Amino acid sequence: MTSIMTNNSAIAALSTLRSISKDMEDTQNRVSTGYRVSDASDNAAYWSIATTMRSDNKALSTVQDALGLASAKTDTAFTGLNAAIDVVSEIKSKLVAAREPGVDKTKIDSELTELKNQLISISESASFSGQNWLYNDDATANTTVEMVGSFNRTADNSVSVGILEFDTATSTLVDTNDANNGLLTGEIIVTVPSGTTTTSATYFLVDAGSTTAATATEIKLDATTTNADLDGMISAVDAMLTSMTDSAAVLGATNTRIELQDNFVADLMDVIDKGVGRLVDADMNEESTKLKALQTQQQLGIQALSIANSNSENILSLFR
Repeated sequence: MTSIMTNNSAIAALSTLRSISKDMEDTQNRVSTGYRVSDASDNAAYWSIATTMRSDNKALSTVQDALGLASAKTDTAFTGLNAAIDVVSEIKSKLVAAREPGVDKTKIDSELTELKNQLISISESASFSGQNWLYNDDATANTTVEMVGSFNRTADNSVSVGILEFDTATSTLVDTNDANNGLLTGEIIVTVPSGTTTTSATYFLVDAGSTTAATATEIKLDATTTNADLDGMISAVDAMLTSMTDSAAVLGATNTRIELQDNFVADLMDVIDKGVGRLVDADMNEESTKLKALQTQQQLGIQALSIANSNSENILSLFR
């Protein structure tokens, strides 16, 4: 039946053209944005996962910056501590040299004084971003410091920040408030020979003018310094070296941990980016092919609609 009221062919052609236009709009959006899922209406589940993981990646980027800062702090402290170990080793060798008969102990003491000043200078200089793990001039002693190490998301979607810790009390060399909190300003008790027996002696190496000063004997030489005194001083310096070496080893291990975590976070961010891409990125080869086909279909749809509309005009010829 031919009707001038209802053009079924035009309605079918128009419906097809609308469907093609909708598909073409979606494809053009994917081509222009590069995303197969650009908002929640495209795929709510994938969009939600991608949005959450992108947010986590931003947090991981901040963690990476924090790890860089932590690495700088540990590097600075280790460099200072390593330099201090070299100076204390030099002090130890000077004390051993003073054990030789006929040596002018006062001249060696002049060298010791300069080496001690160098230790104070090293300790004061080993500061990064306002933090100094080798030197303390506050009423509060150096304690454990925390460094951001990771950002974690559990299976139930709860999040937490992982922390790396280092006890700076173990690396403090000089404390100007309480001498006993410093490895070099604090008291070291050693056992020294005394005739046929042994006795204990207490020494400290650096006098930093601490408010709470050490009550032990300072390691310094004069003409009256005995061999027994020297033996005690050498033992005390050696004990300080052991403590400093242990602290440096922990610092080195902490720094290695930070570097490993930094590399892991960088790799993790790359993996997350790839995973999100698999969920929401558009395949540009596929989309470009689809767009070309839809453009052809659109042209054919327009032509079909034009033909369907022209059929109504043929009715006029029946009335001539």
